[in-house]
Amino acid sequence: MRYSLQFLPEVEDDVMAAYVWYNAKADAIAEDFLRVFYASAYEITQYPLLYLKVHKNFRRRLIRQFPYALYFTINNNTVIVFGLFHCARNPMFIQSTLQR
Repeated sequence: MRYSLQFLPEVEDDVMAAYVWYNAKADAIAEDFLRVFYASAYEITQYPLLYLKVHKNFRRRLIRQFPYALYFTINNNTVIVFGLFHCARNPMFIQSTLQR
């Protein structure tokens, strides 16, 4: 069963901020970031239950090659991505953000 995918607007803002940061380092890295981000998001729609719950009903998908994680929930047949967080962030900040 394939799930549909929905991003909160804040996630798109976070993706663009990371893209801009990587683009300042090198164009190729920024493009790799976007490619890996969207591939990871697509993989979630294939097997969302593969990822363990890390906070209440939130599951986490680590992004390969980059220090970021996607936090998402499953609602009926929809995967809803609530956040893209740098893995160096304080876990308490991430939890408080997810509770909003």
